[in-house]
Amino acid sequence: MAKLYHVPLSPFCRKVRLSLAEKKIECELIEERYWEKSTDFMRRNPAGKVPVLKIDGMTLSESSAICEYLEETCPEPSLMPKSAENRYEVRRLVSWFDDKFHHEVTSKLLYERVNKKVMGQGFPESANVKAGAKAIKFHLDYMAWLLDHRRWLAGDTMTLADFAAASHLSSLDYISDVDWNRSQIVKDWYAKIKSRPAFRSILADQIPGFRPPEHYADLDF
Repeated sequence: MAKLYHVPLSPFCRKVRLSLAEKKIECELIEERYWEKSTDFMRRNPAGKVPVLKIDGMTLSESSAICEYLEETCPEPSLMPKSAENRYEVRRLVSWFDDKFHHEVTSKLLYERVNKKVMGQGFPESANVKAGAKAIKFHLDYMAWLLDHRRWLAGDTMTLADFAAASHLSSLDYISDVDWNRSQIVKDWYAKIKSRPAFRSILADQIPGFRPPEHYADLDF
């Protein structure tokens, strides 16, 4: 069985978890305190980051590279379109959420509110929290614009772009940092994606010291 070394609220780990679950690849989840940089973990990934996936006799790191590997070795159900143009759009949006959204929002909200406490790094910086709360509005509006022109974020079918976005938003939703009233179309999109069987383990996550809002696991929120 495959093994995924992860942190439950990490959006990068969640993206891999969703890909594995959607493709029905059985996987053992192993929580990794990567910030402690244990010798064993640093052997698995000298970059000292999660996720790390052990599968097919290999040890894989970097979430997007892992997801592309899964797509190539287990192509059904597909999370990438067939045309080069549409694949480009998926990769562009995955990068948008894992780079721009992560830098402007996730790192300012989730990392300040949760990661600092878990890692014993002190209290949240209020300036960062305010910046993240402001930036997420722009990103939700951009998602609403995309979904006003498409059925899913990158086109007419669900792709890895949707999983990347949902991974970040679900992590933030766990700490009540998403205003779902800002856009009905984004809320409806998230309700669709969180209703998929692949999302069940994500919605079952429980982080000691942090209690999710009641709507977090509610499929009809």
